[in-house]
Amino acid sequence: MASDLLKLEWRGPLAIITMQRAGRLNALPDLDDGQAFETVCRQINETPAARCALLLAEGRAFSAGGDLRAMSERRDLFAGTGTDIRERYRRVVHRIVRAVHELEVPLIAGVNGPAMGLGCDLAGLADIRIASSEARFGVPFLKLGIIPGDGGAWLLPRHIGHARAAQMLFTGESIEAERALKWGLVNEVVPPEALRQTCEAWAARITDKPPQALRMAKALLRQGREASFEQMLELSAAMQALAHLSEDHLEGVEAVLEKRPARFTGA
Repeated sequence: MASDLLKLEWRGPLAIITMQRAGRLNALPDLDDGQAFETVCRQINETPAARCALLLAEGRAFSAGGDLRAMSERRDLFAGTGTDIRERYRRVVHRIVRAVHELEVPLIAGVNGPAMGLGCDLAGLADIRIASSEARFGVPFLKLGIIPGDGGAWLLPRHIGHARAAQMLFTGESIEAERALKWGLVNEVVPPEALRQTCEAWAARITDKPPQALRMAKALLRQGREASFEQMLELSAAMQALAHLSEDHLEGVEAVLEKRPARFTGA
């Protein structure tokens, strides 16, 4: 059966992705979820007019992470030999995180409630995270006798530093939204009823920018995590040359000179 997890809607240049497995606290992943994320993210990447994506979740949790009953019964993702499980992690879990990581447009995550395990790391793949005051973040893998199998041990220290990531991982304790804000894991904390409106307001500040330059700017930020300064200078020069040749660049300059809002088209 196809994944029941994701719904994709468009509001102009904004792609809204909603996890809609509320009855299971948006547990991740079922065996078809990797394909679902890959399909949705590819569709956004292949839409030239797309300028921003918003990841939301229905119900009271952003995602509770892995299905504990499936773990207990050693079925689905967790069935078979160690080799079987390894291959499913690569084909399902890693497919999810690769698809979201490779999303070319800026991604905003609206974290409405608990984001645990893979759910926490999924939120961490977003470029901007807005949290409800009811949100909590945790990586309780060690409480279950397992380790982060989704790349979270690479991702989390880059957001909050090694010592704080170690604290969360080694103790298995979750943190509340305000501490996540203090630690730099989220950009803003808002009341639950204001979460979607706030996310859409952030998206509006992004979707008025030129779409191709947005994609290049995101690529530069991502490359900057690993590249040397010299490599970044070369990459920046190449991308800047392309940007200077765009019609959107001329429109941006004229808009500033004429003291009016720019009208970017992607040309």
